[in-house]
Amino acid sequence: MIQTAFVKKSVENLATSKITGGRRIPLRIRRKYETDRYPNEPINGAQVTVTRRIRGNNQKTALKSIDFVNLATGESKVKKTKIIKVIDNATNNDYKRRGIITKGAILETAKGKCRVISKPGQNGIVNAILLKE
Repeated sequence: MIQTAFVKKSVENLATSKITGGRRIPLRIRRKYETDRYPNEPINGAQVTVTRRIRGNNQKTALKSIDFVNLATGESKVKKTKIIKVIDNATNNDYKRRGIITKGAILETAKGKCRVISKPGQNGIVNAILLKE
């Protein structure tokens, strides 16, 4: 049997048993494009990126950690600003505690609070807009 580094899941919900009491057996195993990956969780720190191959022989650049954000101030200007810390993350309370940067996370920067509008785990960049106080 070939083992992969991906999380394997069955295709159907096999948690319940049949009415007769027998166990459910999947009709087929997952295809390679259906397998899940472990989540990429970028944190605040020196920039580290990972490039991985995806379907169609394309590539995704993911961030492991980053310390700067491209901040849109609202005056048609984008400035590179240092990230101080993650204030809030509506995605997950655990992400908020651990300081994980995802889309929609609220960051504290040198210029003030901002909200992330990019997907750092997939795009390899953190873009944000400045929040009005």
